[in-house]
Amino acid sequence: MEKPPPPGAHVPDFDKLKVDTNPAARDVDVGQVLDVESIPKVEKRVLWKLDLLLIPLMAICYMLQYMDKLALSQATLFDLREEMGLKDNQYNWASAIFYFGYFTWSWPSSYLIVRLPLGKYLSLAVFLWGGILMCHAACTSFSGLMVARFFLGIGEASIAPGFAIITGMFYKREEQPARQAAWFFGNSIASVVGGMVAYGIGEIHGSALSGWQLLFLILGSITAGYGIVLGALLPDSPVKTIFFNKAEKAIALRRTLKNKTGVMDAGKFKWSQVLMAIKDPQTWFLVLYMFCVNLCNGGITSFSSIIIRGFGFPKLKALLIQMPIGVAQVVFLVFTSGFATLVRSTRIIMMILNTTVSMIGMIMIWRLGEGNRAGKMTGLCLGAVFAVNIPLSLSLISSNVAGFTKKSTVSALMFVAYCIGNIVGPQFFIPSEEPEYPTGIKAAMSGLVFGVFFLICLYIFYTGENHRRDQVYGSPRQLTEAEELQDELSNKTDHEIESFRYVL
Repeated sequence: MEKPPPPGAHVPDFDKLKVDTNPAARDVDVGQVLDVESIPKVEKRVLWKLDLLLIPLMAICYMLQYMDKLALSQATLFDLREEMGLKDNQYNWASAIFYFGYFTWSWPSSYLIVRLPLGKYLSLAVFLWGGILMCHAACTSFSGLMVARFFLGIGEASIAPGFAIITGMFYKREEQPARQAAWFFGNSIASVVGGMVAYGIGEIHGSALSGWQLLFLILGSITAGYGIVLGALLPDSPVKTIFFNKAEKAIALRRTLKNKTGVMDAGKFKWSQVLMAIKDPQTWFLVLYMFCVNLCNGGITSFSSIIIRGFGFPKLKALLIQMPIGVAQVVFLVFTSGFATLVRSTRIIMMILNTTVSMIGMIMIWRLGEGNRAGKMTGLCLGAVFAVNIPLSLSLISSNVAGFTKKSTVSALMFVAYCIGNIVGPQFFIPSEEPEYPTGIKAAMSGLVFGVFFLICLYIFYTGENHRRDQVYGSPRQLTEAEELQDELSNKTDHEIESFRYVL
């Protein structure tokens, strides 16, 4: 039941609220939002609802996404390659083609995220990708598998960028690292949950279907069903959140005004901001970092099951042995994201730490002897830690890129780099080198080294730009809420707002 607004508070009619470029219309919107009294008790209730309802919705979805992505690697332990007759590097391409689909849809998705109701668009994408995963079970040839993997990539291309934008809509800049990490937590536990699910499927005997077919059917049906749940609950914006009353919707808007990142610009795609994104150095440092580290991700995601089996573990046990990879990610996710939330200006430093740990893990796999199974497995667990940088990198975009179109463009370019890295990475895992894959391991390690380099470049850029702005404009003064809302409605980018300073 909807709770009444606080006594004496004026509550705007959000059904009639329009964000317009007309100055007079903007003035009306300012008055409507600012007339709602900001009561700490109400604001605390808003934050509580977001953390208990919105974050779990996204976390479960992201867990399903990674479980579905990991399913192809797990299917190799159910004889998928043998039953489909995959030869030479066909499995490598079956893995890589997913990212061609992801790449193909990254740019159209960045446009649709702005133009369409965000929650509904993401929900439809989840439903469709679940259906496509189920179609994997009907594949009987390499060509059929390639088509299914390509469209699965299209289905998943919108999720992470969309969730990053939703987080920026609802949370203050200082709150974002922890919340980005909270929904990304689903990715980290996917290895644990996915390993148990795949092991349970492997214990099913007497079925007319192969184990890999059951894996795709079960995971796909769960994902498609969850898409329907998201369609009912995932909000398009703060003013269209079904678990907020009208007063809470206004508070949700007010509390993020200081972000100055344009969360009220939905529906207006500005090509000028696309050009600004392309010319911005921070865009390319993020893009190059993302490409480099995903040389490692492409290999580890697709070949982890084969690598673990090469350590000497039997097929089904290899599924369970993958679970510590997720545990290692959870530990570093909680530590680094928590530290970045509590200690200012440490997001990039924590990203450098995670990437360095993964680099050490790759060295362990490469240099330790064949008989050192425990050491190599430890290296594989550490080698996957860099993945927990995704919520921190997304928080940099949501906090440091202003203008809704510019933000969606930078997100799209970053995920294009993510795709290219994941396409290139598996090609270094040469079939004749199975299961050690020394060339692939060295390529992954090199990518992590360059990833650290570009993070250092990004840190230097942010620090220098903040210092330059302080010299040109002086230290940013405290703006009134009306001025902050005007900045929000102006749809300016971070380069155009004089009071904007980058978070590190």
